[in-house]
Amino acid sequence: MKGVSPFLKKVVYPSLSAAGIFRRIASDGLAVVTYHGVLPDGYEPVDSGFDGNLVTAQALRSQLRLLKSKYLVISPEEFRGWIRGARKLPQRAVLLTCDDGLLNNLTDMLPILQQENLKCLFFVTGPSPGHARNSLWYEELFLMFSKAPAGPFAISSDDVLIEGQLGSRQERRALWWQAVKRLSEVDGNRRTSFLRSARTYFHLEERDPGLDPDTPSCRRFGLMTAHELHVLARAGMTIGAHTLSHPMLSQLPPELARAEISESAAYLDVALGVRPWAFAYPFGDAQSVSPQILKMPKEEGYEAAFMNFGGGLGSDLPAFAIPRIHVTVEMSLSELEGHVSGFYRRLQGLVARS
Repeated sequence: MKGVSPFLKKVVYPSLSAAGIFRRIASDGLAVVTYHGVLPDGYEPVDSGFDGNLVTAQALRSQLRLLKSKYLVISPEEFRGWIRGARKLPQRAVLLTCDDGLLNNLTDMLPILQQENLKCLFFVTGPSPGHARNSLWYEELFLMFSKAPAGPFAISSDDVLIEGQLGSRQERRALWWQAVKRLSEVDGNRRTSFLRSARTYFHLEERDPGLDPDTPSCRRFGLMTAHELHVLARAGMTIGAHTLSHPMLSQLPPELARAEISESAAYLDVALGVRPWAFAYPFGDAQSVSPQILKMPKEEGYEAAFMNFGGGLGSDLPAFAIPRIHVTVEMSLSELEGHVSGFYRRLQGLVARS
């Protein structure tokens, strides 16, 4: 599939979309689309891969209008009714979701959803208490690795040793991802301690996402506070859980993985007064979600849990491993439609069997 991807993007998807083929071949059922937020105006991207999970405001608006015109976008509560067996889905239904709980979900994404009269299921990482503002630990780590001087390094903190050779951008990305997996093996306190040691080692100032939601940097990296989540919920959006600290759950000891899943629900229950019924696995790929992890959300009282790959219209969806279409900044309208219609998933199946 990788070899034909550019051909799909530039030739196949636009041609099939323009001819109306996607709409005609689309199956009944449900497709779940997931975002990570909107790039704030004035923000200068750090790295195409790093910032690529966020889309522009213009792209989001165009994508939502495409989905509204060719499919039926349902609300999270309509989806909940279906997963409970209390209602049927309309033909070719689409559910909107968004992961992580970045501030731009409120400041930049919500206004577009409201203008288009659409609802979204937001999966949030443990919200910042009070007026403090946190950021995602693995994004902080990426920024440190991207800014650190070239050469060998070895950082040790609380029995966690990460070492390597910082050189090209590609090498830094690879080392960062190895570090993400290693730091996902330990609890949040040890992770925070390592980040502190890394800043000292690389002689970098501590990064503060800031309190001013009008700054592009704050909207890009800051997580929503509990108060801001209240604002999002009062606007009619649904809040789901995404763990307390966004580790790769498959790397954690089972007891810590379970705590991340259960305590995030308890935290949101206290913060919002409503216990979340939906859960999204951090990173959400096959590598980060083991069979043991897949059992935990149901055992902890959730009604549904979402992956972050493999989506497309279909009716046979496992309630605790629901596939989703991950939208990136590089995804065109025709490519999005190719995924939603189920064309891409079918093509993958044909390639796998050949």
